[in-house]
Amino acid sequence: MKYIIGNWKSNKNIVETRDWFAKFTNIYSKQKETISTANLTLVICPPFILLPLAKELRDKYGLPLSLGVQNISPFVEGAFTGEVTANMAKEFAQYAIIGHSERREKFGETDNILSEKAKRAKSASLTTVFCIPGPETPVPVEADIVAYEPVWAIGTGKTESPQKAGEVAEYIKKKNPGKSVIYGGSVKAENVNSFLSLGSIDGVLPGGSSLDPQSFFDIVLNASSL
Repeated sequence: MKYIIGNWKSNKNIVETRDWFAKFTNIYSKQKETISTANLTLVICPPFILLPLAKELRDKYGLPLSLGVQNISPFVEGAFTGEVTANMAKEFAQYAIIGHSERREKFGETDNILSEKAKRAKSASLTTVFCIPGPETPVPVEADIVAYEPVWAIGTGKTESPQKAGEVAEYIKKKNPGKSVIYGGSVKAENVNSFLSLGSIDGVLPGGSSLDPQSFFDIVLNASSL
């Protein structure tokens, strides 16, 4: 099984979300007979506020998409103004991205905080996609999927070489037995198979390429050919 997990980050409003799902449905319906998603798990991670709408549209159009959150609270329910808990998220999502480099860098999230978040996600039966900037970054035992995302490759158009990414993925798997490892960092339709064709890489985490329905579909289409 290979994972294609699209991270919308802080993008899109209600109109744009409706437009994305309508266009993706149109593209997918025209070509779904020519591709196989049986060995692919497709996930879209919109902002919290758009999750109910995304779930509604996913179900309406019958799309083979799971939904994920981009972050969760390290706390349970209570007096934590502005936080969204794992139990709230699980009503709409099946996956949770934790520890993205932007959260680490811009919001000061430490390994201890991220470990608590992984515990909360696990307790709510969310599949945890735990992001790490390097192979030595600690991974909580509760994490299900490890996303290797070299900081310099995120949003820059530059990617780690497939060979190097594959070597890092192998190392991560040795350190964290039983966990899937995916790659994130300027993933596009043009390069996705160079990563997915490696036995050590179990999927990709595209950001900008997931914002356009055609670009995201092209990633899926190319990945389905493997």
